[in-house]
Amino acid sequence: MPSTTTIQQTVVPDTSSVERHGYLFGYPIAHSMSPLFHNTVYADLGLNWNQFYLESTDMELFLKARQDPKFYGASVTMPHKMAILPHLDEITEEGREVGAVNTLFLKEDPATGKRIFCGTNTDVVGVRDAFVYNVKDPAAIYENRPAMVVGGGGAARSAVYALRKWMKASKIYLVNRDRNEVKAVINECTARGFGDSLIDVSSAAQAEELEGVGAIVACVPDFPPKTPEEKEARAVLQTFLNKPHKGAILEMCYHPSPWTEIAGISEKAGWQLILGTEAMIYQGLEQDRYWTGKPVSELPKAKVQAVIAAKLAEARH
Repeated sequence: MPSTTTIQQTVVPDTSSVERHGYLFGYPIAHSMSPLFHNTVYADLGLNWNQFYLESTDMELFLKARQDPKFYGASVTMPHKMAILPHLDEITEEGREVGAVNTLFLKEDPATGKRIFCGTNTDVVGVRDAFVYNVKDPAAIYENRPAMVVGGGGAARSAVYALRKWMKASKIYLVNRDRNEVKAVINECTARGFGDSLIDVSSAAQAEELEGVGAIVACVPDFPPKTPEEKEARAVLQTFLNKPHKGAILEMCYHPSPWTEIAGISEKAGWQLILGTEAMIYQGLEQDRYWTGKPVSELPKAKVQAVIAAKLAEARH
């Protein structure tokens, strides 16, 4: 067994076997494929690097661990995506405007050689590129049309940003079982300058009256709707799926399987389905671009797709 270091009663992985190391920092993270993903990239590039699981809610622990000279950066996940913000020296535009960071990377001050801790949000790139690399004719399918986001958490905020900033959505319908969550998303996005044309669609009757959408991003767990509010939100989604224009839907949920109930009803209604693993792969490649300095075109996309697909297939059996 490798030795471990204990800081504040939490075990930090032994990183002595590798040249450079990073962490997946969050809780709970046992199901995450992030280390598998990034370690596949490093092996392909011939780098003796490793991303380790750091399953903890202890921010102080992480702040100490990142001081290691061999540390290259981290994937930051729940519950730390917002909590990490005060501990960064610089935040990119995406991180600032979404108000959450999922990637910590390093820069060096040219004058002093001091390390600068920087944060960005690659989830937004994951959403964008999942559409860009899978939809053949965006102008005909989703550009300059309304779009829709189902859900109200961090992924929903990233989706709103990507749809407005890069995907030419004319307006965005927000669909959720919780009106307060929708209000919070609209208020936050408005405060950050990209909240105009966000519309809360709270009933199937309201959805019937609205123009059809070209792009949908679904950011909710794969549970059958049970409460009246959940059933109404699902009815809103189905109303849009059944409109004449058929677009593309990105189903962000891929754990434990990307073949969700929403994926099934979308395909049946004639929509192009993009699995959430696509967004995960493109956001991860963007992270490795920051960490390795290599352009995404030089990273082993096909190899990573194969490894992730195999892992998911294994989980299904």
